[in-house]
Amino acid sequence: MTDWPDDWFREASQSGASQRGSGPVAAEGAAGQGAGKLLNAGAEPTVQVNSRSAAQEAAQPRGQSEAERATTPGVAGQRGPVPGGAWPEQPAVRTPGRTPGPIGGYPGNGGGTPGLGWRRWLRPRPIMAAVAVLLSLLIIGSVSTYFYLDSKLTRKNILVNYQGRPTAGSGQNWLITGSDSRQGLSLAQERKLSTGRNVGGHRSDTILVLHLPSKGRPVLISLPRDSWVQIPGQGYNKINAAYAIGGPKLLAETVQNVTGLRIEHYMGIGFGGFVRVVNAVGGVRLCLKAPLVDPKADLHLHKGCQVLNGAESLGYVRSRENFQTQDLQRIQDQRIFLGALLRKLTSAGVLANPFAALPAASDVAGSLTVDKSTHLFQLLKVALALRHPITTTVPISNPNYFVNGQDALLWNHSAAVKLFGELNNGQPISKNLITGSKQQAS
Repeated sequence: MTDWPDDWFREASQSGASQRGSGPVAAEGAAGQGAGKLLNAGAEPTVQVNSRSAAQEAAQPRGQSEAERATTPGVAGQRGPVPGGAWPEQPAVRTPGRTPGPIGGYPGNGGGTPGLGWRRWLRPRPIMAAVAVLLSLLIIGSVSTYFYLDSKLTRKNILVNYQGRPTAGSGQNWLITGSDSRQGLSLAQERKLSTGRNVGGHRSDTILVLHLPSKGRPVLISLPRDSWVQIPGQGYNKINAAYAIGGPKLLAETVQNVTGLRIEHYMGIGFGGFVRVVNAVGGVRLCLKAPLVDPKADLHLHKGCQVLNGAESLGYVRSRENFQTQDLQRIQDQRIFLGALLRKLTSAGVLANPFAALPAASDVAGSLTVDKSTHLFQLLKVALALRHPITTTVPISNPNYFVNGQDALLWNHSAAVKLFGELNNGQPISKNLITGSKQQAS
């Protein structure tokens, strides 16, 4: 490709060598000495170029390393290092991150140290891929479980619009009921739970309003079942008559009218569902200040701390005969038990154990009746809110109000209006309107 000979840069050295001696050996030695002097003196960089001729390069097998060239015979049959002035020896080419085996191979391609292939799974990419697959499976399983549990809720058209329905205020309001429904109970279970037989119609022994404020602690208010109120289209009657006459839909309308609060969500549970939920979480621990014996509820509880099973829990929240204030004490006990149940249901011991959490969640979902717009994630929010709420009973002016041959209960109208007005306006509740929840001491 050029008119210059391959070893043109040696001519000066060789001519000098011819003056000192003759013969190929002397010329080559002089060339090496001359190149060394020029290199040490920082002369023309071309003296550092590989001094091998084209014939020698052609004779060199392709793919040989510099180390191999050092011991490979040259064109003239010479052996030994590359003459001075050649490129410095280069290390053998290696693939980053791979260690040659004893025979020069690499794991996985037929050579190298056996048993090293498993190390590939310890590299970042395989580990991240495995973690991604695991997380995907967990997410898919969680989503599937959520929709399965959500589908078990019994939804009914309970909260409907009507003329005069209160407008939405601050926060969110739930209507929570516990009915005496025996649905799902066999005759043997009814006898065991002392629920009574051949009981017609449905009544609601537990009526609660849960207020979830925009900020601050939730508020749980009991509406006694004997509260004397006006029922739409039925005149005045006890509030639980609304449930017996028109079910949860009429009860929801009645509660909204008498409280002035707009109810956004509804949740109800019957006797059978209540027992199943308690048993599913392994019982509920309560500490009693006094023994509680109620033959009508088949209840025999001792003083002190104990774990109540489903049947005992049902008897506890229904018992009232032993209390001087009867139903007013019972609704306090109901709030105490509800808080204990929700703390157990949302405890780390239950949630972290899938063998306890899934059956409990399934039993809860299968036991609840909710409005059309309520879903599982909203119920979880309610469960957390019921762990430690502010509790009280609607203000009462006369607990023994006799009217039309019935023993009813009369609200303190002005205090009740103030209580519900403060909730609706997002204001702190006046301390004199908070009665709390206390057990009756012996």
